[in-house]
Amino acid sequence: MDSLIRTFSNAQTSRDGYQLAQTLSPDLPQQQLQAIWKSCGHHDAQNVIKRGIQNSTSGFEKLPKDEVQGWSDVYLAYWKAIGELLPALNQAPQSSWTKVYDAWKELLSALYRGYIGQGFEAWSIPCLYVVAKNLRFFALKADEERNNNVAAGDTSGQIFQDDFDPESEQNQKLEDCARQLNRIFTLCLNDRAPLEESRKWGIYYIINLLFKTYFKLNSASLSKNILKTLSAYRGDMPPLSAFPKSQQVTFKYYEGVLCFLEENYFQAEEHLTQAWSLCHKDAMKNKELILTYLVPCHLLTTHTLPSQKLLEPYPRLQKLFLPLSNCIKKGELHAFDLALQQGEDEFVKRRIYLTLERGRDIALRNLLRKVFIAGGFEESKVEGGPRVRRTRIPVAEFAAAISLGSKQMLETDEIECLMANMIYKNLMKGYIARERGFVVLSKSGAFPGTGV
Repeated sequence: MDSLIRTFSNAQTSRDGYQLAQTLSPDLPQQQLQAIWKSCGHHDAQNVIKRGIQNSTSGFEKLPKDEVQGWSDVYLAYWKAIGELLPALNQAPQSSWTKVYDAWKELLSALYRGYIGQGFEAWSIPCLYVVAKNLRFFALKADEERNNNVAAGDTSGQIFQDDFDPESEQNQKLEDCARQLNRIFTLCLNDRAPLEESRKWGIYYIINLLFKTYFKLNSASLSKNILKTLSAYRGDMPPLSAFPKSQQVTFKYYEGVLCFLEENYFQAEEHLTQAWSLCHKDAMKNKELILTYLVPCHLLTTHTLPSQKLLEPYPRLQKLFLPLSNCIKKGELHAFDLALQQGEDEFVKRRIYLTLERGRDIALRNLLRKVFIAGGFEESKVEGGPRVRRTRIPVAEFAAAISLGSKQMLETDEIECLMANMIYKNLMKGYIARERGFVVLSKSGAFPGTGV
């Protein structure tokens, strides 16, 4: 405990929030955590901690009485949390990640009380980062432990009732964690101190934790409430560009994914592109996550496919996107359907299945374009004039091309419906002459954006 108090004193002297946050970390070497736990007992822990904090701050500007009491409560809660954490780390018989979570939640509550009424200053906000981040981690561990116990037949923690829904209990602690993080979000957002001394500087770190938690709970829609609230306070907030790049990248990534899920692909592309440009060149995992959504966005907004060079550092993305890209490029509809089916589980998991499915229109466009090019040229009606491409294409030719891969002929009405959709989506310019069985294509730009 003495080394912990010394670090606390140094951090208070230098007003170093990140150094102070390290005194509340569960990631210290286990030997050091053991030493902190054994430094005092249940009967004297409160007095030992309070006396240590008072003595450590006597050499410089003395902390107010309320703040001393606040930090004493924080470190007492931390000490108790270590007492629950050590058995869990060692997989002791009576250990429980649920107990660790509950003890760590009390630590977060002690910090919350400190900022609300005991004078904790904004420079110490990194303490909230460390405690909030680990609260989420312990919530995941507690839910995993509980679900494993239920799967193994241990139902001692359940209260049986007629309307009991097992699935509603699967993320019990993570849902509670989301509520605790919301409290911290409100704590930072509602601070009225001048910006240079404001808790608002902690807002984006907490927002990013909330995004991660909501997505894990499959409740991404709740993130929109966070964005709406943030937008209402935008005038009183520092600009996003003033925050660390790591926080900017994470925020822009989730903002882009939320737009993506709402099918607002142009905005999604804008936010994800910003995240990509700000992302550290060596953060390969983060860049892979960004590309997972940016590639489908580009496919729909600009009809462009990812290059082999772009995907080369990401084997998982190559496996996901290259088969589809090759099918789209070649206009192979049946092969596209098979590739989409093969990656379906991963596409659904990443929430990109429906977006990639729309890539079939681009594949169909490329196939129809091949038929158009294969039709060749017609002699000019003006003697000596240049030849022009044949623009009156029999529907039967398109039908034959579409059936090549699947070996299944479609009805003429189905083919005409596909043609009409292509024209409506501006992927093909022309009209259908049903009575004559022709598609009449534009003489200039029959397939916009393809150079034909």
